[in-house]
Amino acid sequence: MHNTTNEYWVNQDLASYLPTYKRIPLAISHAKGSWVWDVEGNKYLDLLAGIAVNNLGHCHPVITKAICKQAGELMHISNFFISKPQVNLAKLLTELSGLSRVFFTNSGAESVEGAIKIARKYAHHHGRSGEIVFMENAFHGRTLGTIAAGKKNYQKGFSPIPTGFKEIPFNDIDSAKKHINSQTAAVILEPIQGEGGIHPADKNYLAELRAHCDSTDTLLIFDEIQCGIGRTGHLFAKDHFGVEPDILTLAKGLGSGMPVGAFLCSEKIAEVIEFGDHGTTFGGNPLACAAALATVNFIRDQKIEENTNIKAEWFRKKLDEVRDNFSVIKEVRGVGLMIGLVLTEESKPYVQKFLDRGIIINATAGNVIRLVPPLTITQEDLSTFLSALTEILKSESKGD
Repeated sequence: MHNTTNEYWVNQDLASYLPTYKRIPLAISHAKGSWVWDVEGNKYLDLLAGIAVNNLGHCHPVITKAICKQAGELMHISNFFISKPQVNLAKLLTELSGLSRVFFTNSGAESVEGAIKIARKYAHHHGRSGEIVFMENAFHGRTLGTIAAGKKNYQKGFSPIPTGFKEIPFNDIDSAKKHINSQTAAVILEPIQGEGGIHPADKNYLAELRAHCDSTDTLLIFDEIQCGIGRTGHLFAKDHFGVEPDILTLAKGLGSGMPVGAFLCSEKIAEVIEFGDHGTTFGGNPLACAAALATVNFIRDQKIEENTNIKAEWFRKKLDEVRDNFSVIKEVRGVGLMIGLVLTEESKPYVQKFLDRGIIINATAGNVIRLVPPLTITQEDLSTFLSALTEILKSESKGD
């Protein structure tokens, strides 16, 4: 039948969906673990994991069971009422993070918007401006507030852009000390820039930035939407760097595919928040919280962080060996299973080259292959990718 082809579903999508995505022309029908299948029955190894979302792989049985159980009991009640999954998740995240309070959202961009909002409330409470300092090459979302703290190309056509944002170079402490002062509300950064090309922050830079923020009473916001929830080999990326933020944003891997995000903050910030300062209809509903609760508990109880570090160390060593043999790979960078292969040429053509071999990867920042596979991916599956990478680079070096 015609509706069992990728072409049919691609055309259906083109006919009705807002044309905001340059989609890979595959209609995915089902998935399990590190593998997905399209409607034509073709199988693909997934090293994108829904863009660092499916950290426990697709349709993990523990998460699926938790969602099904909660869906049969209570899905949504609004935040006029209390639900056990929300209370339990809030308790778990505050205990594990060391931060005092949490607010649940539906997405990463919402989490960042909320973080900016409470940072400005804290600043105004203390008689200072609401300026937010952000980093070059940053990506925090595509809402108006988050593109104001991002690259200019995301702002084109959407003016007037919200004001009160200042861009500074990433990993440059001298610039930070120059621009962050007693009137700055907060500085926001990704401990590892994801969309910007897998750029980790320097540990010393973050430590010095933390000290400077303390000296100026400026809030430090870590956007861990992509690098959090075990991706770095720690539940929170902040623990890899050994630096504590005042506000932490989460989403993506938090719900294993269920839309859920969060921002956490210290008690001194919570103390200035009043009833009605923020709110959401769907954020923190019982279904989303049940998925997130099952995800975080599984990562913690099954030592996923420890296993991620072991796999990442092996994988990184193998990638370095490939780099040493092919000059087209300029650098391998990242932390844990958040890895960027920096090429000497454009990375986009490699998406199709890998797809032709049954592997899903991502190209970002012009010349970077982004690898954010499920944390549960096997060494065997990573070896499948390595074999394909070597095969493609050998073919390229021959001029094919």
